[in-house]
Amino acid sequence: MEAVKTSDNKLFVPSLPTLWPGMLLSNARPGALPPFSSPSARYFYFARNAVWLTMKMLRLDGGEVLMPSYHHGVEVEAVVDAGATPRFYRVGARWDVDLADVAKRIGPKTKALYLIHYAGFPGPVDAMRKLADEHGIPLIEDCALSLLSSDGATPLGTTGDVGIFCLYKTLPVPNGGALVVNGPRQYSLPEPPAPPLASTFSHTVSALLQNLELRGGAVGRGLRGLVRSVGHGTVKAASIQRVATGTQHFDRRHVDLGMSPLTKRIALAQDLEAIVEARRRNYFFLLGRLRDVSPPLFNQLPPGVCPLFYPMVVQDKEALLARLRDRGIDAIDFWKRFHPACDPSEFPEVAQLRRTILEIPCHQDLSPEVMAEVAEAVRDALKAERRPSQRTG
Repeated sequence: MEAVKTSDNKLFVPSLPTLWPGMLLSNARPGALPPFSSPSARYFYFARNAVWLTMKMLRLDGGEVLMPSYHHGVEVEAVVDAGATPRFYRVGARWDVDLADVAKRIGPKTKALYLIHYAGFPGPVDAMRKLADEHGIPLIEDCALSLLSSDGATPLGTTGDVGIFCLYKTLPVPNGGALVVNGPRQYSLPEPPAPPLASTFSHTVSALLQNLELRGGAVGRGLRGLVRSVGHGTVKAASIQRVATGTQHFDRRHVDLGMSPLTKRIALAQDLEAIVEARRRNYFFLLGRLRDVSPPLFNQLPPGVCPLFYPMVVQDKEALLARLRDRGIDAIDFWKRFHPACDPSEFPEVAQLRRTILEIPCHQDLSPEVMAEVAEAVRDALKAERRPSQRTG
C-alpha cells in the first residue's frame, strides 16, 4: 500500500487499524496468543466490563485494590463502581513501576495488586507476582493496551491470576474485551449476551469506510463523507442506539454487554504474528527517524513487544496535535487526566507524563512509505514548534 494523500496534499493516517472488506470472509486461524489461546477466556463489549466482573469474581468489593498512578481512569471507575477502593502507587518517568513503593503501600486492607502494561511494553510482572504471593493476594494484569505483546517468550496476561484485554485498540474489530483466568482455580462465568446488532453494524461500517479513505485518497474521503452523512441520518431516523467504544467513562448500563459474534469472527481471522511484525517494523522506523528531534521514551523495543503506538515526548501537546491533525495524522493525547481519587501532587512524574506524551500511530495498516510520510510530518511539526523560541532567543 502506498502513502495516501488527499487532493489538498494531506495524508490520512487513522489512529486505529481499519477493516479490510476481505476480513469479513476470511477463515479463522488458530489463536496462538491470549486471549484467543485460552480456553477460559470470556469476551465482553468493553475491557472495562471485564475489570468490573473481576472485582466481583475475586470478591474484592469492600477492600482496597492497589493500582498505578498512571492510569486511563475508566478502569479506576470500574473498580469503584464494583465496590472496591483504589489506592495508588508510584510510576516513574519511563513508565517504570516503583516496586519499593508498591511493597510499602500494601496494607491489611489491600485485597489485590493491579498492574497495567503500557502500550505493549511489559511492566515488572514477575516481581509483582512475587509480591502478590508473599501477601496472599491476587495479581490482575491489565493488558488493554498490550494485546499480542509478550515479555520475552511469556505472553502478557498469563502471569497474573487474571488477564484483561481490549481487542479493538489493536485489531480492526467493532468492539471487544476479554477476561482470562490463569491458574488451577476455576470460576463459573456466564457468557454475556451479544450487543445490539445495529451498534455492531454501525462500528463495522465506520471501520470499512476508514479503510476506503486510507486506500482511496481524495475519492475515498469523498465517498466516506457521503456515506457517513447518509448513515447518520438513517441512524437518527431509526432511533438506533450506538454503544460507542473509546469513551472516557465507565457506564453501568453496558456492563452486561458481550462481544459480538462478528467481532470474534474478524479477530480469529487475523494473522496475529504478521500484525506484531508490522507494528514492530513501524515502531523501529519512527524510532530511527525521530530520536534526534524528540528524545524517545524508550531507546529500544524489547523482544516480544507489540507496540500499540509510538509514545512521543513533546512540550506543547495541543500545538503538536493541531499540526499533525492538519497533516491528516490522527495523533492522540495520551492519558491526559488523573482519576479524581488520585492526587496529582503525590505523583509528579506521572503529572509530567500526562503533560507530554502523544500517541503516534504505528499500526499494521501503515506501510513503510506511509511511515516515512508520518515521520516527515512529525519532524516538520516539531520544527514549527521551535521556531518562535529561536526567534526570541
